[in-house]
Amino acid sequence: MMILMGILVWSATLETCIARKGRHWRHHHSSSSSLSDSLSTKKPKSHENNSHSHKSKPKPKPKPKTPPPKSNESSPVVSHPPQVQPQPPPPLPLQPVQESQEFNVLDFGAKGDGMTDDTKAFEAAWASACKVEASTMIIPPEYIFLIGPISFSGPYCQANIVFQLDGMIVAPTDSETWGRGLMWWIEFTKLNGITIQGNGVIDGRGTVWWQQNYPFDYPIDDEFKLIVPLNNSVQEHPPMPIRSELGERMPSIKPTALRFYGSIDVTVTGITIQNSPQCHLKFDNCVQVLVHDVNVSSPGDSPNTDGIHLQNTKDVMIHTTTLACGDDCISIQTGCSNVYVHNVNCGPGHGISIGSLGKDSTKACVSNITVRDVVMHNTMTGVRIKTWQGGEGSVKGILFSNIQLTEVQLPIVIDQFYCDHSKCQNQTSAVSVEGVTYEKIRGTYTVKPVHFACSDNFPCIDVQLSGIELTPVQQQYHMYDPFCWKTFGEINSVTVPPIDCLQIGKPARNGVHTDHDICS
Repeated sequence: MMILMGILVWSATLETCIARKGRHWRHHHSSSSSLSDSLSTKKPKSHENNSHSHKSKPKPKPKPKTPPPKSNESSPVVSHPPQVQPQPPPPLPLQPVQESQEFNVLDFGAKGDGMTDDTKAFEAAWASACKVEASTMIIPPEYIFLIGPISFSGPYCQANIVFQLDGMIVAPTDSETWGRGLMWWIEFTKLNGITIQGNGVIDGRGTVWWQQNYPFDYPIDDEFKLIVPLNNSVQEHPPMPIRSELGERMPSIKPTALRFYGSIDVTVTGITIQNSPQCHLKFDNCVQVLVHDVNVSSPGDSPNTDGIHLQNTKDVMIHTTTLACGDDCISIQTGCSNVYVHNVNCGPGHGISIGSLGKDSTKACVSNITVRDVVMHNTMTGVRIKTWQGGEGSVKGILFSNIQLTEVQLPIVIDQFYCDHSKCQNQTSAVSVEGVTYEKIRGTYTVKPVHFACSDNFPCIDVQLSGIELTPVQQQYHMYDPFCWKTFGEINSVTVPPIDCLQIGKPARNGVHTDHDICS
């Protein structure tokens, strides 16, 4: 009985507890499971006072909602600066470039009076221009700037610099400035995109150089041997040497007036280069060269004053240019290819020449040269290829077209026995000549219309002639008929005079041009 009564008492107590708990569940059955978990943790406090627990439960609800607004407010702040930051940088680099893009040599201390040495001012102006892409170094008009030997050099300069030459630059004539001699006076080296433009003048004042020791230490053009005066006389009394302004002798090494070395995308336009001690304008190891509307001027008897000299240079265009000098108007040396010359006026001078090539048994490679629409007057040669005995390599892919000649001594020349000394040793090896076309070569000559002197072991092959019309004009020289030696090719139209000496076809033994051509 006691056990039974105990069980009944325990059952009544359990039922009362379940009833209390049931009222609490029904009141909160719509709450989320997370909220129920949080409420169960607070059960000890709510068990003492259920009404207090019920009133305090709405308060935690806004608390979990407060973090999202903070994240929404902060996200625009974080994302907004990256949108604003990229916008300011573009104008920042443009503003200083526009403000300091031009560098006038006068602003760097140049006097421009023709007497003060302005070399340091030019160097300072270049140092500033070198740092700015597409900058312009200004040499203003109506000033004469005395400049010593100077090099405007890269390779750390910015690209596309313009050298705006509207004034005059003159060379010093004292021997002290030149020391033992230099190969150049003004040099631009290792630049990417350099333009020399304007209406200005570069004057080498070469008179003090030309006649010193002349004619004893100058190489003599070999074609002079073909020009024999009627009275068989030569100049017996050369001009007396001219001393420098200090009464001293000038160095035996003579500088080129304007030289470009190791540069890409070079343009020279508008300027005049005159009276250079030696070559006027030279390009060495350059690519993409453009020369147009340039004037070169020096006396016809100034020795070794080539107009434009190309060496190891590719992709060249020269046009609308006047060249008057004492040597080749244009000289194309070894390592040149893809050269296009047109609308050039040449004379006085020695014409347009490929070579001389192969001197001192060296290798020479020249290819893809076009010379057309050229006017020559009073020149020694017209269009010429000249190579030394003993050299190796090749000249091929040459076109001379529409050349107008007036009183040219030797209009068409190939000379594989070139020698600028009194005597040269006979050698069997030679630079081969192949694929040379002469078309529309017209005008007057005063000595010999055609001179083809090719090597016995390496004859000239594939020489094409058409539209050759050359008439003699008697002057003070003996005149000769066309001459050919070991020259093979085709005559594609009637020539005046007849060039019967050219051998039609190819030589019987032509292993030379397959085994010997080391330029391919």
